[in-house]
Amino acid sequence: MLEWMLMPLRRYAEFSGRSRRREYWSFMLLNVMVSAVLIGPIYGALISNLMTTASVEPGSFDAAATAGFQWSDHPIAAGMGVLGVLWSLFTFVPGIAVTVRRLHDRDMSGWWYLGMVVASMIPLIGFIVALGFLVVMFLEGTKGPNRFGADPKSAQNAHEVFG
Repeated sequence: MLEWMLMPLRRYAEFSGRSRRREYWSFMLLNVMVSAVLIGPIYGALISNLMTTASVEPGSFDAAATAGFQWSDHPIAAGMGVLGVLWSLFTFVPGIAVTVRRLHDRDMSGWWYLGMVVASMIPLIGFIVALGFLVVMFLEGTKGPNRFGADPKSAQNAHEVFG
């Protein structure tokens, strides 16, 4: 499983070819786990600050959550925040690349991803487009070779990937 999680990092900016569902979803799972570890202390620090706030007036929740908050009081959360930003920057390009390769596995152009990003900015339509895109990411790739390359599930290609 770890090989599949790290494969998009090894194929950092490779936008050609195809990627299996296992590669895509393993990488997404890795991102969720790392983000939870790196962002968890930040939420903990903010909640801790909120709980220690003396009084919260109705309608002033946002002000109370940040009132008197100092990053110097929470050095671990601050450090984790910096690491979270660095992780996001480091995985930005491989995330786009593995998504494009996953679309290629469905015999779809990578430009569909840009269309989904743009369409997701439209309030109601964006939600529907995002759900549709999620469904596409769960669907099995085309069997056999397509215009983007050989089937990554074939035994020969599995040897080339991990060999």
